[in-house]
Amino acid sequence: MQVHNVQQGTPEWHALRSSYFTASEAPAMMGASKYQTRTDLLTMKKTGIVPEVTPAQQAIFDRGHATEELARPLVEEMIGEELYPIVGTSGNLLASMDGATMLGDTLFEHKLWNERLVAQVRAGELEAHYYWQLEQQLLVSGAERVIFVCSDGTPEKFVHMEYQPVAGRREQLVAGWAQFEEDLGTFEVQEAKVEVTGAAPDQLPALRIDVTGMVTASNLDAFKAHALGVIGNINTQLSTDKDFADADATVKWCSEVEDKLKAAKEHALSQTESIDVLFKAIDDIAAETRRKRLELEKLVKARKDIIRSDIVMDAAKALQDHIDQINVTLGGKIRMPRVHADFAGVIKGKRTIDSLKEAADAELARAKIEASRIADGIRANLNSLRELAASHAFLFHDAQDLVLKANDDLVALIKVRINEHEQEQQAEQQRRDAELERQQAEQQAAQQQPVQEQVQAQPVVEQIHSPEPKPAATPITTAAQPTADDGQRIKLGDISTRLGFTLTADFLTSLGFEAVAQERSAKLYRASDFPRICAALINHIQAVQANRAAA
Repeated sequence: MQVHNVQQGTPEWHALRSSYFTASEAPAMMGASKYQTRTDLLTMKKTGIVPEVTPAQQAIFDRGHATEELARPLVEEMIGEELYPIVGTSGNLLASMDGATMLGDTLFEHKLWNERLVAQVRAGELEAHYYWQLEQQLLVSGAERVIFVCSDGTPEKFVHMEYQPVAGRREQLVAGWAQFEEDLGTFEVQEAKVEVTGAAPDQLPALRIDVTGMVTASNLDAFKAHALGVIGNINTQLSTDKDFADADATVKWCSEVEDKLKAAKEHALSQTESIDVLFKAIDDIAAETRRKRLELEKLVKARKDIIRSDIVMDAAKALQDHIDQINVTLGGKIRMPRVHADFAGVIKGKRTIDSLKEAADAELARAKIEASRIADGIRANLNSLRELAASHAFLFHDAQDLVLKANDDLVALIKVRINEHEQEQQAEQQRRDAELERQQAEQQAAQQQPVQEQVQAQPVVEQIHSPEPKPAATPITTAAQPTADDGQRIKLGDISTRLGFTLTADFLTSLGFEAVAQERSAKLYRASDFPRICAALINHIQAVQANRAAA
């Protein structure tokens, strides 16, 4: 936080505030202020024109400052530390604190005594009109708490509560100001409107009828012409608040004309039993007045419904456009979830077009802020997926759902899935290795089987032992007969692979098998000699065994 050496209420302080988004403006920005709408704040920030303070407002401000000075020592005594008024900024945000401790960990905010706020303080639950200001003070200052006081400066009327940052509100506040700044860039100041008052058509001349069995005196013809002319000029194209106010007043006027015509007719009836022309004229005027009244009533209701519908649909479209823009930044595969916005609900009970638009705009701003908050969370989760699961994207086909999780939860889930996958891979590799070993063993057994069968088929001369053991008794066997050379060659290494142990060229030479060719460093033997090589090996092994037995 950067501390500014300005005193609250001075021209320097007002000049500083004009360049920042202030804590006292935060409730209006969030659409929660009791005294200023979000549109009013946009207008003020756009034009730089601050509404003048009325004498009555200034009197309230002066009283608030006076009670604040009286309450500060009470708070200092309560917390055991001195408090100093301070003005600080952080980024584009500003906060003016009624007091802060020397270490800056505790703030003081004072409000003038009023029973409704007192009830909130005692309950420990403040309205948004108050807590958004406190959240910005804590954000700008970095303090841990605010001692929020409502008093008249005396110990008798002094209530307080400790306010600490509420999870999620700080993020909403930051997102809210970001959306406000974006809206401010495209905001167009609307022409100031005065409150409209409906006007009914000009009063009709008094209708005079005197009868004595016949009409003796009447201005009925002139009255009828004037009345129908006035009725015909009534506006039925309703678009502005003025049009609606006029229509409402005209409906009442039509009703009054109907009543007056009925009274005139009854007065005439009291003087004569039947005068067709008189009554027909009166009936015509009354019928036309009634028709216009009913038409206007329907038009007013229908047009109000259309305007409400248009405002709701325009706000919904603006929100969808905002979400579509966010979707573009998410890369195409991931899309924003539905963001709830109750435009129809917030305009209920609003009577003027301006109030309808203001309510819808405030809800739109809230929904945009929520959408931006969700988008920030999605982007953080996408970054986590890219960093931690770049080579395991196939494990996260449900990324659309995963990106809506809290980032800590997603990171833990990513690690668990990758770990489980790697364990499965290791188990699968072990299974494959075991299967390969089994297949190799079966292959070796299959290769050795023909050799063993051939050896078993060869006649073996029984070893004749003399009564006295001889030092070197070598078994005599019949070697396999040479076969014709079919031209096929086999490498020394392949012979060793078939047998399952390593042979050298010198050893094969000792058994009587010479290499017939050489390919690079590999010695080649006749493939047709492989059965004879096997037989020679068996004979050699038997001879070695016999010699050991005779030793």
